Amino acid sequence: MKHLPKHLRPRWRYVAVGIETWPDAEVTRRSFQRRLWFAAQNLLGDPGSADADLTVLSVSFADGVGEALVRVRREHLEDARAAIACVHRISRQPVRVTVRGVSGTVRACEEKYLGRRTEVTDTSVVFENADRRAAARGALLDLRTDGSYTGATRYDIE
Repeated sequence: MKHLPKHLRPRWRYVAVGIETWPDAEVTRRSFQRRLWFAAQNLLGDPGSADADLTVLSVSFADGVGEALVRVRREHLEDARAAIACVHRISRQPVRVTVRGVSGTVRACEEKYLGRRTEVTDTSVVFENADRRAAARGALLDLRTDGSYTGATRYDIE
């Protein structure tokens, strides 16, 4: 079978996505892909989501912080950004997704926007007049309180 000529091949854009959630959450490529397809289908409908052809190429996730690389057709980049913004839960855990950047090749996207994860440290803080365990990421803190997490910043603690 012959390949399509270059001018007839689909043009792709690669979107770098940052993912944040609670430290004990689990995000895999499969779970993120499923939620992304679901969000795109709800926002764009079946024909629109099929045209955008959102595909998660890779996910790197640990300790509540991660990143993903998503491939989308060039003509549907704005639709893809809107669908990515609609993802608010993965595996029944609340998440925050952000578009870090867009590139024309996988390599350029990885070099420019991916691989800069912030270090997560385990620390002890005083919150509500009690010592609590917290996962610290820069100025952000995830405090363990009664079986769940509370998000805070260092300014909230001081």
